[in-house]
Amino acid sequence: MKFFLDTANVPEIREAAALGLCDGVTTNPSLLAREDGDPREIVREIAKICDGPISAEVVGMTAEEMVREGLEWAKVADNVVVKIPMTTEGLKAIRTLSEQGIATNTTLIFQPVQALMAAKSGASMVSPFVGRLDDIQAPGMELIETIRQIFENYDIATEILVASIRSPMHVLDAARIGADIATMPFSVLETLARHPLTDIGIERFLADWEKVKNR
Repeated sequence: MKFFLDTANVPEIREAAALGLCDGVTTNPSLLAREDGDPREIVREIAKICDGPISAEVVGMTAEEMVREGLEWAKVADNVVVKIPMTTEGLKAIRTLSEQGIATNTTLIFQPVQALMAAKSGASMVSPFVGRLDDIQAPGMELIETIRQIFENYDIATEILVASIRSPMHVLDAARIGADIATMPFSVLETLARHPLTDIGIERFLADWEKVKNR
């Protein structure tokens, strides 16, 4: 399973890349608004750091607006993926852009048939939001299981990108189900590498080594 960073923070992306754990990046208007500078320049810089897919989202509401913005985003870097919301207008835009060879990521998916529709329209990726479903007492990971089953039934190549990840358990469950990608905040990525027994083990090894040095 690929690890994507869900952030527009360049230092975080540099750190993840140094760990060899940045297979791609997902941004959105809210994440880009938190950073200083022109959004296009930020995405261009991110694309230089991480050579995997970099999702940049449109804000238009009509298919024509989405296509126009998507074409502009695609000029920013070769690895930019145009992120489009799951609406009927969005599906039209996905079809148009995919026919021009531009990769797309359908965002804000909350039920399985939405994912199927996006895939049929030509989406390169679909982004079901598990954390937001969990927030309303709906089991988010069940959505991933169902999409995985549907895509396997029909040999659909569209990648399942698990979004709105809130915890290491979301990452583990996504990997067990067979999702293609998990996109997560840098804080979750850091947490994945930690375990209290690892810390205790390191402390004990260092303490024992100090005893050896002091003999």
